[in-house]
Amino acid sequence: MRKAVLSIQHLLAMFGATVLVPLLTGLDPSVAIFCAGIGTLIFHKCTDLKVPVFLGSSFAFISVINQVKNTFNGDLSYAQGGIMVSGLLYIIMSMIIKVAGPKKVKKYFPPQVTGAMIMIIGLNLLPTAVEMAMNNIIVAIVTLSIAVGINKFGRGSIKQFSVIIAIFIGIVVSAFIGITDFSAVSKASLFAIPNFSTPKFSLKAIIIIAPVVLAVFMEHVGDITTNGAVVGKNFLEDPGLHKTLLGDGLATLVAGLIGGPANTTYGENTALLAITKNYDPKLLRLTAIFAILIACISKFGAFLQSIPTAVMGGISIYLFSMITFIGVKTISDSKCYKENSNLSVIIIILLIGLTTCYIKHFTGIEIGIPIANNAKLTGLSLAALSGILINRIINHNNLKKMEVDPDGELASTK
Repeated sequence: MRKAVLSIQHLLAMFGATVLVPLLTGLDPSVAIFCAGIGTLIFHKCTDLKVPVFLGSSFAFISVINQVKNTFNGDLSYAQGGIMVSGLLYIIMSMIIKVAGPKKVKKYFPPQVTGAMIMIIGLNLLPTAVEMAMNNIIVAIVTLSIAVGINKFGRGSIKQFSVIIAIFIGIVVSAFIGITDFSAVSKASLFAIPNFSTPKFSLKAIIIIAPVVLAVFMEHVGDITTNGAVVGKNFLEDPGLHKTLLGDGLATLVAGLIGGPANTTYGENTALLAITKNYDPKLLRLTAIFAILIACISKFGAFLQSIPTAVMGGISIYLFSMITFIGVKTISDSKCYKENSNLSVIIIILLIGLTTCYIKHFTGIEIGIPIANNAKLTGLSLAALSGILINRIINHNNLKKMEVDPDGELASTK
């Protein structure tokens, strides 16, 4: 029973974001939930059952899916084809990394790069959480306060269930002030097979969607690094970055095949690991099974979708703040900020990665790719690529020293 409740917490943590992507693109939410469950199981199989990660709908693909939908008169099957190709590119990248070796890849991701990347992931998500919370600030504050209070003062199992308790209390408060609407639950059928669909392929659609892989690759490295930092293990080495990429790629390929959005590792669930201190990968696999079942049980899915936005906003602020803190801790623990060159790398990454999100009416720093239908590198992808290149230039001598370091340590570039 305890494991089931912990797994349901993970289900609730990922649910809002996973459902939001299809709602914003026109894809079927039930298919998205089903793909999240299947994708997570595929990922765990590919990573030797070692990495406590949950895969859900990727926000990075929202704009390009909508672009393809508009280009092809609302036909999302062409977007599915582009998503499948993106998954295939992931698989190819995993093979390249396997041949090159993880140490050669790892030296390009020192703490000043990965820590700043992790911070950007959390900080870019926070405005969305705040916007959700503003639907009813009182409910959001109550939900957030309960979660923080339990995590601070709670003991034992109560502390591990902080998120689900906070969400439940948030729902009760929402009902008391009259902002809940569970009419969809009574109208929903008990059981329904998700509305799966088949893909179509167009070079134009592929060119629009495929470049997003650059952004998601950097996000993937950041998420896996974050997950490892939380658990206290180096998943880039064991089971290996090539295996985590393979799992993500196969999950995305399958999602595109049956009508779901691209999958990605979820920071919300990693943050929940940090909160509960329970790192058992079996919990995430149980969560995946629940997701598959819920995708076919319409009433329960309708109930989860009926949770007030402000409740999910309050919890999301908590979870995304935890991700940001992990990035700060990565930089702090490594002491890399004491080197001026490393500090410059951190500042540049944060500047590029946060301008789009936090400066109103500013489109952000971006680079167009003419051969890819002028797809643009912005935000996280551009920040990560810039950070890696600038770190390579500034700390070139230190990187050469790392190449002869048999341990491949990256804790310090001194």
